[in-house]
Amino acid sequence: MKQYLDLLRRIQEEGVEKSDRTGTGTKSIFGHQMRFDLSLGFPLLTTKKMALRSIIHELIWFLSGDTNIQYLAKNNVHIWDEWPFVAYLKSTNQPLPDQKSEEWKTQIRAFSDRVKDDDAFAREYGKLGPVYGYQWRNWPAPDGRHIDQITQIIQQIQNTPDSRRMIVSAWNVADIEEMAKAGLPPCHCLFQFYVADGKLSCQLYQRSCDTFLGVPFNIASYSLLTMMVAQVCGLKPGEFIWTGGDVHVYSNHTDQVVKQLSREPFALPTMWINPEVKDIFSFTIDDFELKDYQSHGAIPAPIAV
Repeated sequence: MKQYLDLLRRIQEEGVEKSDRTGTGTKSIFGHQMRFDLSLGFPLLTTKKMALRSIIHELIWFLSGDTNIQYLAKNNVHIWDEWPFVAYLKSTNQPLPDQKSEEWKTQIRAFSDRVKDDDAFAREYGKLGPVYGYQWRNWPAPDGRHIDQITQIIQQIQNTPDSRRMIVSAWNVADIEEMAKAGLPPCHCLFQFYVADGKLSCQLYQRSCDTFLGVPFNIASYSLLTMMVAQVCGLKPGEFIWTGGDVHVYSNHTDQVVKQLSREPFALPTMWINPEVKDIFSFTIDDFELKDYQSHGAIPAPIAV
């Protein structure tokens, strides 16, 4: 993952100070690309411990078409909690605690527990709107149809592997405002598959890139997706190519970046995927095993909401 560490250094050296939606402030560059040969190991960051279980559960959740965080809460995954929690407080006219306070931690934990255990509450306040899973599996067409982009992409890879139209988009312009109400417009907004020499490669375009917290998560998630799609289509994994637009480090992540850059990376692990699974929608958490993963300790950092 030297490429990722080089990106952090580039932002440190070349980044410009910019304001942002959250009011936190960032140091930002525009346009960057990293390429990962998936035959050389699974690109999971080793300079800090990564929550792979959360990455896998989120990907399964996306592929299911679900847009309610209850599935995540039931599996103790809390990476999406902040946005519906803030929306819940606003919609019920409750004050918003300071994100660094114990009150915030207590209230968001109680919110997540209630989403997990109370189905009616989850239906009302756990929903994120038409975010990734909805756009991937139920893109609304003008004639009233709903398009399952993931099913279509599997069929294209299997039947027309030389097509230049093997694209999945989450950036539905008509739904952006609705996505923003209780969630977030898609950051990783478009990906394209490519078949050559019996290998499947994938390139992601990510418009907004929280480089310290989000990007390592996104690299692992889309690398895993590429491997899963390759397996169900009878191909070998090729490359995962990550392309970023506004690539930034939040001002309250500066110390964490310095700490991470002081660490030497370990060798990449490998990912075992249950070879018996041939349907992209049938994977479960038990179908994956990360092998030989050695990492430095976690580096906590706040999410800018």
